[in-house]
Parts: sequence; structure tokens; C-alpha cells
Amino acid sequence: MSASAATGPVGALTVRNISKRFGGLVAVSEVSFTVAAGEIHALIGPNGAGKTTTFNMIAGAQPPDTGDVLLDGVSLAGLRPDQICRAGVGRTFQIVRPFNELTLVENVAVGALAWTDDVAEARDHARGVLELLGLGDKKDARPSSITLPDRKCLEVARALATKPKLLLLDEVMAGLRPTETDRMVAIFKKLNADTGLTILLIEHVMRAVMALSHRVLVLNYGRLIADGKPEEVTRDPEVLACYLGAEAFD
Repeated sequence: MSASAATGPVGALTVRNISKRFGGLVAVSEVSFTVAAGEIHALIGPNGAGKTTTFNMIAGAQPPDTGDVLLDGVSLAGLRPDQICRAGVGRTFQIVRPFNELTLVENVAVGALAWTDDVAEARDHARGVLELLGLGDKKDARPSSITLPDRKCLEVARALATKPKLLLLDEVMAGLRPTETDRMVAIFKKLNADTGLTILLIEHVMRAVMALSHRVLVLNYGRLIADGKPEEVTRDPEVLACYLGAEAFD
């Protein structure tokens, strides 16, 4: 399965000085970063740091008050979430909410309808995505009958079905056991290696962050306080003070 029908380097994300205020609360303040095409970056930080708000601004759910978001050099400003999805941005959500009345293959086919009006084609693509994520034998099951790790994979499958250039993963490994986390890490590594899919993930599971990321971005109180290689960021005194602490690597 190809993450995108396009050829050449695609999926480069540029975030320029984005800010978001909710009343008197500044949730994100003048945040800028880039994710090169084909790379995996992690966005970490304490709860309430502005991570999901940043995702929402990239995906169009909450337009930034200031700044801009560009995919492959093209501004996404003013686009609706469905238009941004069709432009090549797929995302998952912290709380997994599949369509419980539909089968797994039908859930994933809904994502494929972002780029095709042919339901048969959408279902065929959905079956391929489920096979990729190890859910092929459960394609006719209902989401309520599968395990939490499988529901997490289903959430990823629904996003992948849109054929993204850039995949935003919002805490898809939260609540998983170490072996389940390792399975997800292996899936994302393979996707990235095989398709060149660009990935930006919010994650608190440092086991996954360290295994996956080319670079790590750290938010605190809506401000970007670090951007570097994992081994550099995890030694940064400000990052250790606000988020990681010595126990993070025990």
C-alpha cells in the first residue's frame, strides 16, 4: 500500500509562528518547527502544554489566531478539516471513537471515501490497510468486540485510509503494554521505511518516542522549549525540569 499516489519527496510540514488563545488563556504561543518529508518527529510535553491544540491547528479543527501551516510549501490557511485531509493530512484522536455499528472494514472504508466515490474501491483499499496493520482476519468484526490495542490500530487504519502524506498520531500508544507498544512502533517504522510517510506523533510513552523519532519537539505552557535529536532533548535541563525527570528512564 502506498501512503500517497504522489512521487518524489512529499509530506514536508512547516509550522510558522502559530498561536492560539482561548479567552485569557494562551494555549499555544508563536510555535515554529519543521518536519522534513519522510521523517518521524515526536511532540512531547506535560499535560496542558498545547500539544493537541497544535495538532488541531495543523489539521484545521481550530484555525490559528496567528501564523501559518504549510504542507509541501502550500499554505493550509483557511481550509476546512476535510479539505486539509484531502490535501494530505491524516490524523488520529486521543479518544478512539469508531463507528460501532459498522464492521472494521466499513470503518476504514469511510476514510478511503476522502479520495474516491467508488464504495467498492474504498472497501478494497480498506482491506489492504487492515492487512497492513494486522487486522485483516478481523475485518468483519465490530469494534466493540476487539481489544484496546486492536481499536488503537483501527484508529490508525482509518487515518491511513485517507492516503495521507503526513500522519498525525495523538497518543495512539497510551494504555498499551510494552509488547503492544513495540508492535505499534514496528508498524510505524515499516510504514515510514516502505512508503516515506511523514509522521508527527504526540506521545507520553518515552519507550516509543526514543525508538521512533528522528527529532523530538517539547512544548511547555504553549511554548516550544526544545527541538533536537532524542538523545539531546532528553539531556536538556529545562526539559528534565518541566517534564521528564530522572524517573522517565528508570
